[in-house]
Amino acid sequence: MFAGEKTEQATPKKRQESREKGQVAKSMDLPAAFILFFAFLSFYLFGGYMKDQLMDVFRSVFNDYLLLDLSIENVSSLFKQLVIQSLLLLTPILLITVVIAIFSNYLQIGFLMTGDPLKMKFNKINPIEGAKNIFSMRTVVDFMKSVLKMSIIGYVVYSTLWGEKSHLMDLARLPLENIFLFAGSVTFKLGIKIGLILIVLALFDYMYQKYEFEKNLRMSKQDIKDEYKKTEGDPLIKGKIREKQRRMAMQRMMQEVPKADVVITNPTHFAVALKYDSKNMQAPTVLAKGTDYIALKIKQIAKENSIVTMENKPLARALYAQVEIGEAIPADMFQAVAEVLAFVYKVKGKAN
Repeated sequence: MFAGEKTEQATPKKRQESREKGQVAKSMDLPAAFILFFAFLSFYLFGGYMKDQLMDVFRSVFNDYLLLDLSIENVSSLFKQLVIQSLLLLTPILLITVVIAIFSNYLQIGFLMTGDPLKMKFNKINPIEGAKNIFSMRTVVDFMKSVLKMSIIGYVVYSTLWGEKSHLMDLARLPLENIFLFAGSVTFKLGIKIGLILIVLALFDYMYQKYEFEKNLRMSKQDIKDEYKKTEGDPLIKGKIREKQRRMAMQRMMQEVPKADVVITNPTHFAVALKYDSKNMQAPTVLAKGTDYIALKIKQIAKENSIVTMENKPLARALYAQVEIGEAIPADMFQAVAEVLAFVYKVKGKAN
C-alpha cells in the first residue's frame, strides 16, 4: 500500500544522476549577498587606490586633453586613455566580485560543470507546467522571502538615516567635499549592514533549499528496488544464469570422469575422481568430485567406462574437503593416494 510513497533517502546513484543534470541544493541569494558585502568592503580596502585613480582621470582630462585641438586622433586617444584608466579603477572590484561569485557557488555545490540545463526541453514551455510553477508553494515561499528582505532592508535604511538626521540637516552649510565624504560614509555603512543581513538571510535560504532538495529527491521503496534491478540485474534472472552456469560446469565435470584412473568413494555420500599422468602432472589431480546425487552420478559414469572404484572413507572426505576440481593433491596425501594408485595399476595389470 505504501510502496509508492517517497519516504526513503535518495541512493548515491540517484544523487549522482541528479548532480549530472545540474539539480543540486543551491541558494541564488547567497552569491548575490556575498558579492554585495565584499564589493562594499573593497571600497574600504581599496578606497585610497580608487581615489588616486579617479583624481588621475580628472587631472588628465582637465589639464591635458581640454587644451588639445579637436581632432579624430585626439578624441580617439582621449577615449583610449579613459578606458584604460576606468579599467584600472574598476579592476579591484571586478576581481573581488568574480572570486567571491566562484567561491560562494563552490561553497554550496563544489566543482560542477554540466551542459544538461542548457538542453532544449519542451516541457519547460508547457503552459500547464508553467501555471503549476506560478501557483506552487515554492512561489509563495519566494514571495514571502522577498517581502521579508525588503522589510528588513527598508528598516535598516530608515534607522540608519534617522540616526544621521542631525548631520543631514547640516549638509546645506557644508562644503561640497564634506557632503561627498558624508554621503560616501553613509552609503558604505548601509552597504555593509545590508550585505551582512542578506548573508544571514541567504544562509537560512540555503538551508531551506537543501531541505526542499532532499525532500524532492526522496525515493519510494519501489524506486529503490527498480534502481537495484537496473544496476545489479533482476535477482530471478541472475539466479537462472547462475543455475545454468552450475549445470554447464557439472556437465563439463562429468565429461572428465571417463579420463580418471580411479574414483574414491565414501561409499555412498562422497565420490572423488583422480587422474595421474607422470609425463604431464607433478601430482595426481582431482577431475571431479561430489556428494549424494552427484557422487552417485560419478560412480555410474565410472562404472560405464570401466573406471576402478575404490572405497576409502577418510581419504574421500579429505579429498572432497581440501582439494578443488582441477587442483593437484597436497603433499600430506601423497602416501595415501600413491597406495590407491598402486593398487589400481596392479588391478589393471592383472586385467590386461
